[in-house]
Amino acid sequence: MAETKYIFVTGGVSSSLGKGIIAASLAKLLQARGFKITIQKLDPYINVDPGTLNPYEHGECYVTEDGAETDLDLGHYERFLNVNTSQANNVTTGRIYQSVIEKERRGEFLGKTVQVVPHITNEIKERIQLLGKSGDYDIVITEIGGTVGDIESLPYIEAVRQLKWELGDDNALVIHLTLVPYLAAAGELKTKPTQHSVKTLMESGIRADILVCRTEHELSDDIRRKLAIFCNVRQEAVIQSIDASTIYDVPNLMLEEGLDTVVLKKLQLPDNTTPNLDHWNQFLQRHKNPKYEITIGLIGKYVELRDSYKSIFESFIHAGAENEVKVNVVSIHSEFINENTIKNKISDLDGILVAPGFGERGIEGKIDAVQYAREHKIPFFGICLGMQMAVIEIARNVLHLKNANSTEMDPNTKHAVIDIMEEQKNITHMGGTMRLGSWACKLTKGSLAQEVYKSDIIKERHRHRYELNNKYKEELAHVGLKSTGINPETGLVEIVELKDHPWFVGVQYHPEYKSTVAKPHPLFISFIKAAVTYSKQKNNVKLTQKK
Repeated sequence: MAETKYIFVTGGVSSSLGKGIIAASLAKLLQARGFKITIQKLDPYINVDPGTLNPYEHGECYVTEDGAETDLDLGHYERFLNVNTSQANNVTTGRIYQSVIEKERRGEFLGKTVQVVPHITNEIKERIQLLGKSGDYDIVITEIGGTVGDIESLPYIEAVRQLKWELGDDNALVIHLTLVPYLAAAGELKTKPTQHSVKTLMESGIRADILVCRTEHELSDDIRRKLAIFCNVRQEAVIQSIDASTIYDVPNLMLEEGLDTVVLKKLQLPDNTTPNLDHWNQFLQRHKNPKYEITIGLIGKYVELRDSYKSIFESFIHAGAENEVKVNVVSIHSEFINENTIKNKISDLDGILVAPGFGERGIEGKIDAVQYAREHKIPFFGICLGMQMAVIEIARNVLHLKNANSTEMDPNTKHAVIDIMEEQKNITHMGGTMRLGSWACKLTKGSLAQEVYKSDIIKERHRHRYELNNKYKEELAHVGLKSTGINPETGLVEIVELKDHPWFVGVQYHPEYKSTVAKPHPLFISFIKAAVTYSKQKNNVKLTQKK
């Protein structure tokens, strides 16, 4: 018997059904029973990683502790499980082909013709089993990106077919996530799309062991029986996944449906414990029953697609629940900020977060938002580019360094208060070459950062090429912008705080990547707390308690 069990999650009928959330929810239930779990994502696009993809294309690029630029689903995995992922948890077609071609160039195939089967599929199987062979996990859940029937997914489906045969039915199973649409004109749910999707999967040699059916309406026993008969699964393995008010409801919904029980039975694993979801449900209780309500402005340039700032939105949920506050996030496009925007939107906010990003577009709007937050004492949080915009704003409007800028936006600026990192200057390839992953930061004693973290040394995840120019550090400190977090090895400024302001913090790193349900990020908790205080003072009354 294999030491590690494998679960494969495929999708059919439509994309965006939530394979990542189903995978993370199942993992949460199994983890809550005491099993050691990890999840990996196989993405069928040819990019080596999502690091060079526009956020509008693929949403947020999530960065792991070891510096891997990965799919945003890995963020869900970490937020649900409170366990770090790594480079091994995200595999792309680009990475697979890159590895096989490099092996061919080294002569490792001994002159054989390199083909999709067996060479590409073997490489995929090796990547799938890499985490399992580490000995660290009882179960590895593998999410296959895309939709069954896509040309791009075929090598992955074939690799799963082979691996399932090699491992045996007791050691591997396939969960197929599909859609059961409701036709209003007919007034009924339709099973035919699911039947066709399962048929497509079977044509590739894989029989689904479990069906998870996304639906807007309850599945009747008749529909479940029909799906079981025509899709060749047991009726108990037809799992309803009804639309939920929050993704954090899904583990409980899957528990009610018995998904974890069916999985354990099929994998012949002991089913003698009840999932302990006490901490999870305490979080949900606070999230769903807030005592107060505030509004935070998210100033960014990819705001049309919520997934572009996925980890930030989720961090607000975690920190809001911790503070027993509902955080309403208003997304404001930085490219279109003007006097009317400031008067009609920004002036009513209880806190302002200026988001990460790249390039020149929309930066003046971000700088205007920083200025308003500084001058009106509104709690301000700048992340990565947001921190750099705070430095530029203060350099221009307090230090009066005319046209101070970042060399990313203006290579010829006279006052380069933000400059490219020395080790980045000669880099020509964009993919995977930024400062990435976890780096240490030493906090100044007595600073807000030290008070928030309750530590002298922290480690946070990075994704950037530019930094605060240390030539201007003393000048900025003289007017109140203190550098309170420094990388002990490089001298890189990681955190800035503004003196004589209730809460004004900029960080060069990405705290949102480390916020989880079990451990909301301390900076987000503190920011939300400051926004609550500001709101009370602004209204000169206690915050309106929600009815």
